[in-house]
Amino acid sequence: MWNSTRPFSDILLEAIAQVERYAMRGQDAFKQDELVQVWIIHHLQILGEAASKLSDSFVAQHSEVPWSVIVEFRNILVHEYFRVNLQMVWQIVERDLPNLKARITAILQDKS
Repeated sequence: MWNSTRPFSDILLEAIAQVERYAMRGQDAFKQDELVQVWIIHHLQILGEAASKLSDSFVAQHSEVPWSVIVEFRNILVHEYFRVNLQMVWQIVERDLPNLKARITAILQDKS
């Protein structure tokens, strides 16, 4: 799974891949299957946690990514669990995650 020696940028992509793994089952599966909900929410939490560990210089260099929003969403998922809106979670998975994945992939390709 995750190794503490891996760069947080790699962990971001791994967390996205884990969300995609079950998101591909579709919105109905997400709505109806609590295990799918928990899986996706857990990996969104990991995504936010990894984003919170990125260096200030990395975040500043890549300000096109809404890092603070990602971290803030993680905090909602972790600390305000009973207020989590599943429709909002699904919208983020469907609408925002593909764009985030593309941005992070481009950043990592530019670094190599």
